Amino acid sequence: MSDDIEDITDAWIKSSASMLGLSIDAAWLPSIRANVEVTFRLAKLVDEFPLPDEAEPAPVFGA
Repeated sequence: MSDDIEDITDAWIKSSASMLGLSIDAAWLPSIRANVEVTFRLAKLVDEFPLPDEAEPAPVFGA
């Protein structure tokens, strides 16, 4: 990952934490960044999954 992307991700993490009133220890930033990167990568997979226009949401979810 490029330094620019890491800087942008770190800035996003810090600003999000600030808006939520959270403090982040600098030692945790690499782990948080890794989690955010995985989350965004998985979100991209979901977003790119093609669904037909007729697709309906499931009426009941079960675990």
